[in-house]
Amino acid sequence: MSKTIILSNRLPLQINITKEKLQVTPSVGGLATGLKSFHREGDSIWIGWSGLTEEEIPVNLKAEIKVRAREDACITVSFTAEEMDGFYYGFSNRSIWPLFHYFTEYTEWESWQWEMYKKVNQKYADSVIEHYEEGDKIWVHDYQLLLVPNMIREQRPNATIGFFNHIPFPSYEVFRTMPWREEILNGMLGADLIGFHTYDYERHFLSSVRRILRRPVEFNEVTLANRVVKVDSFPMGIDYEKFEQTALKHHEISEDQETELQQRLNFHRKKSPDSQLILSIDRLDYTKGIANRIRAFEYFLEKYPEYIGKVRLVMLAVPSRSDVPQYQLLKKEIDELVGRINGKFATVSWIPIWYFFRSMPFENLIDLYTSCNIALLTPIRDGMNLVAKEYIATRTNQTGVLILSEMAGASHEMNEALIINPNNFEQIADAILQAIKMPKEEQIRRNTLLQKRLKRYNVVRWATDFMKALDKTKENQPSFKAIHISQEIQEKILTSFKNAKNRILFLDYDGTLVGFEDKPNLAKPDEQLLDLIKKVSKIKNTKVVLISGRDKETLGTWWKALPVELIAEHGVWVRKTGKEWQLNEKVHNNWMKNVRPVVETFCDRTPGTFLEEKNYSLAWHYRKADPELGEIRANELSNVLKELISNHGLSVLEGNKVLEIKSSGVNKGKAAGKVLLKKDYDFIFAIGDDWTDEFLFQELPENAITVKVGVKKTAASYYVEDTNKVRDLLLQFSRVH
Repeated sequence: MSKTIILSNRLPLQINITKEKLQVTPSVGGLATGLKSFHREGDSIWIGWSGLTEEEIPVNLKAEIKVRAREDACITVSFTAEEMDGFYYGFSNRSIWPLFHYFTEYTEWESWQWEMYKKVNQKYADSVIEHYEEGDKIWVHDYQLLLVPNMIREQRPNATIGFFNHIPFPSYEVFRTMPWREEILNGMLGADLIGFHTYDYERHFLSSVRRILRRPVEFNEVTLANRVVKVDSFPMGIDYEKFEQTALKHHEISEDQETELQQRLNFHRKKSPDSQLILSIDRLDYTKGIANRIRAFEYFLEKYPEYIGKVRLVMLAVPSRSDVPQYQLLKKEIDELVGRINGKFATVSWIPIWYFFRSMPFENLIDLYTSCNIALLTPIRDGMNLVAKEYIATRTNQTGVLILSEMAGASHEMNEALIINPNNFEQIADAILQAIKMPKEEQIRRNTLLQKRLKRYNVVRWATDFMKALDKTKENQPSFKAIHISQEIQEKILTSFKNAKNRILFLDYDGTLVGFEDKPNLAKPDEQLLDLIKKVSKIKNTKVVLISGRDKETLGTWWKALPVELIAEHGVWVRKTGKEWQLNEKVHNNWMKNVRPVVETFCDRTPGTFLEEKNYSLAWHYRKADPELGEIRANELSNVLKELISNHGLSVLEGNKVLEIKSSGVNKGKAAGKVLLKKDYDFIFAIGDDWTDEFLFQELPENAITVKVGVKKTAASYYVEDTNKVRDLLLQFSRVH
């Protein structure tokens, strides 16, 4: 029976060693808490790091750790201190984390950390492969493992792989500053489904894929050489029932069962029944906006001094990454702020800020959630913020007010909260006042709507929706007429080639024999390609025809020494083997002087584009342009040209990032038909990559072997992934004698 393999940096277990004995407890917070119920209820295994380096684990306990983890359906991956230093404390938290949260001033780019990041990602991928069985589904989580999906894909090409990013994905302008941006994007694209918390993050990712990798993106799908990757948003929920039921039980406990914290909170409420408690809970992280929150609270007390002594900020900061310099400075700044503000406003019986710098057990979190009238959560940038959802889930009488930063992913689905800009102290102060004065009826109305939504879309629903979408990615892969050339099909084609008496091969050039270059003149054939085509063309009774949209001067120069037939400008010119160039069609170019200025205007308006002038056609290239702007301008230019040339026997051909204006009726299919009239061929082969080659595929006889390069809608019978596969196929031809 197939299973789900969950992969994250850390296991949902807290493993400690005290006096040579293991202590294993469930982890609290974040992904571990969120996915725990999904993991427990489903048929799954969870692979991750135990939290202890190899140096920290005594030899006699290593086997026991694995056994104890296995009891919770978990599998440990072990790392040295050096590996964790470079991978986790280094690249993950000093490069990716600040960059993805827009703190570019904190980013570090250390090559050794990047190398360690790759090494550790490979270890995670290898562990998945070790436990993978045919039919399993793999779900990879978060920014520490961005390379893993493709590492798994390389070893298990047919695996079903999902990836979810739990932190923001930055805009293209920010992401492009990463030195290893291509590797990161390609790593993520190893998945079949990539999930984000919000549409904004999804949009930023797709924009980077288009602009950096130049991959075709249509709606929320990325087309690769042999498959399509789906990208979607899935706002993560919480274990709503757990928080709700715990809160209900909390209200029923007697005074002697209350925690020390709850007793302290109750004492405050009895002493000042009209006072308000404002809750602030975060990890100590510069992305959470804690310092700004404290300053905004100070501004509130200054602006509305009548609330001095009547409002208290209960602030819990959970220690995090204390060895990172920025976090040490942040801790110092917050300590000083709290001390200054408490000194400034405190009275004999009241201090404005209760500050806790520590982790708290779950029961104390419930104490805070249920006792505080207002939750103030103002991250500067946050992937989701589950604390906001947890607070609402514990408000079982529907009272309480949530003030939430618009920069948190949760704000997109919690519109009933008071949404603020975390950098606008005026707005935060006014939101606090609004929360204090909000009538209970209004609180109940807002929270009832929030609770219904959160209860309906809980963490199990989130995980289930993601897995359903992952299943559909396999069902909804494009099913075109073309069949992938497998090893078996390749053998059949080679057999037909070998047994044929007269063979002809029509080969497109750009995107087929060579990859695309930003400037066409850079795509000169390499020695390996020239040698390969030379060998194929020398096979007895074999004719090779290079059929391209390029101009005759370029083709003629590059291929002058080879015994191949050349067809240039989609069929305008032909150069038979050993002969001179001849016009193949009755065409004229007197129209070019009128059309050229129009195209040049679009070149001037669209950076990165240029005009290529051929003998009888003009081509506007926009491969180097911004992808979105290029598409917009291409549509504009196409419409303008079609209107301009409608009565002049011309047409606009839309190729791969190029628009070409040429005479109507001239195409590769017609040119190939003329060649076939000269001789009876019993093996006809044609291969190409874009729409200009579709005319060729459509015109050739039914028994022709037509091949498209890439996964695209096509009239061809077969397809291969890329130029490397094309060359490999031709190499097999060259070995036939």
